[in-house]
Amino acid sequence: MKRITIIFLAVLAINTLTAAPVTVSAKLDSATLLMGKTTALHLEIVQPQDVHGVLVADAVDTLNTMVEIAARLKADTVSLGNNRIQINRDIILQSFDSGLYTVGPLAYIVDKDTFFSKQLTLKVMPVRVDSLQDINDLKPVEGVPFKFFDWVPDIIADYWWAWLLALLLLGGGLYYYLHWFRKGVKNPLKQERKRLPPYEEAMINLRALKQQQLWQNGQEKEYFTGLTDILRVYIDRRFGVNAVEMTSTQIIDTLKQNDETRAVNEQLSLILEIADFVKFAGARPLADDNEKAYQRAVEFVETTKPVLQLEDGEGKEVDE
Repeated sequence: MKRITIIFLAVLAINTLTAAPVTVSAKLDSATLLMGKTTALHLEIVQPQDVHGVLVADAVDTLNTMVEIAARLKADTVSLGNNRIQINRDIILQSFDSGLYTVGPLAYIVDKDTFFSKQLTLKVMPVRVDSLQDINDLKPVEGVPFKFFDWVPDIIADYWWAWLLALLLLGGGLYYYLHWFRKGVKNPLKQERKRLPPYEEAMINLRALKQQQLWQNGQEKEYFTGLTDILRVYIDRRFGVNAVEMTSTQIIDTLKQNDETRAVNEQLSLILEIADFVKFAGARPLADDNEKAYQRAVEFVETTKPVLQLEDGEGKEVDE
């Protein structure tokens, strides 16, 4: 019987600890409060560690019609052992009307159960006024200095920067109109940069291509693509042939009919033939072939460049 009694009491104690209820206690930092001042309401919530509850006071702004919540401080959680914790909460209260008010009870909801703290009493004291001190009217304002913006409408004073920006834009537009259109001067914004002649442009581009050293770094396809593009643009500008949109065969056939290019057409044909093998067949030409292609391109441009005709003393045209 003694053993049965001891076992029964032990099981009862364990069940009591496990099913211990949630407790909510509250106390005021000061039960007397001066009107307009603040005081702290200290809450202590003891509950199991795995329980989640909701404090109803967190969803409202007042605890009484005359007592307001001024602030809520961060909660502090302390472990009590045996899978139980204590949550410490501070709520700052404030009132602007004197009187005796009740605070609480505060409700704490856990699942379907609600736990309450005890009801507290808060006395709010009025601010004392010295009856012996004279109460005077407001002194009139005299000698206010004149300020320009005091006489300016608010829509202008508040957005003065916008008005200033609009005036600057208007002034700039008016100057632009009078200076460039009324005087018949050509708009400098629409002036195109003067382009170099075809020969000079081609030679500059060829020298730039050579400095890149593409084929020396294994970029033969990029090298021949750049080389043929330079020649296509040169032929287009120099002879009026749309070489940019033509195939290599069409370019050769077209230039065969031109007396100025007939002599060097073979040089151009060799360049385009090697370029097509490199670009479309993935061929890897020798270093000597790469260098010869460049020299042939320079020779083609030099041979077909325009020649300025001058007159000698007898009136005959001679080459420069």
